[in-house]
Amino acid sequence: MQSLTQGVFALAPPGGLFDAAVVRNLFPAASAGARKLLVHRAVHHGEVLRLRSGLYCLAASYRKTPLHPFTVAAALHGPSSVSLESALAFHGLLPEAVFQVASVTSQRSRTYVTPLGIFVFRRVPCHDPKAGVRAVRLSPDAWAFVALPLRAIADLVYLRRDISWSRDGLGFLTKSLRIEETDLRAMNLEALPEIRRAIRNRRTQDYLDGMHRELRR
Repeated sequence: MQSLTQGVFALAPPGGLFDAAVVRNLFPAASAGARKLLVHRAVHHGEVLRLRSGLYCLAASYRKTPLHPFTVAAALHGPSSVSLESALAFHGLLPEAVFQVASVTSQRSRTYVTPLGIFVFRRVPCHDPKAGVRAVRLSPDAWAFVALPLRAIADLVYLRRDISWSRDGLGFLTKSLRIEETDLRAMNLEALPEIRRAIRNRRTQDYLDGMHRELRR
C-alpha cells in the first residue's frame, strides 16, 4: 500500500473522498513536488482515483464506507445541488435509469468526466439557490443537497428554452420525460411560491403556474 493510501485509509474519510488539504496535513514536511509525487504513485498503482485537480478518492477496495455519487457531485463543483433528471430519478419519477449525475449551480456550467462517472453542472441563475432544495441524508455519514421534484422540473424548463406551457403543457413531462400523470398529481407543490420567487424567468414561471392550475383541477 502506498504511503498516501495508508494515511488516508487510516483517516477513513466518508466514502474515501479527500482533497489536497488532506494530503498537506498528512505530509506537512513534504514539498509540493513531493506531495504531487505521492499522489501520482497512488493513482498509478490504482489505489487512489483522481476526480479533478485537488480532489481524490480511495479506490473501492480501500474505502471503509460507501461513496454516493451525489456526495461526489457536491465536492466536484460548488455551490451546487443535484437536480434535473438526476433528482427526478432519485425521487422515483423517471422510469429509466440516469447514467450521469446532473446538478445546477449559480456558477458557470461544467462537465467532469471521472473514473466514477460523468458529472454535469448547468448554470441556473437564481436569487435563492436553495429554493425547493433540501438536504438529504444518503448514508449515516453523507449528505447532499437535492432538488425537490418541482424544483427539478423548474430547472429543466429554464434550461430547455424551447419549452413553454402554452405550447407543451404537461406533455413535456408526461411524453418527453415519461413521468406518470398520477405521480405528477400526487406531487407536493408547497414549495411553488419560493421556487417562483427564486427563478425570475417569465417562461419558467408561466410553466409552473400552468402546471399548478392543471394539477389542482
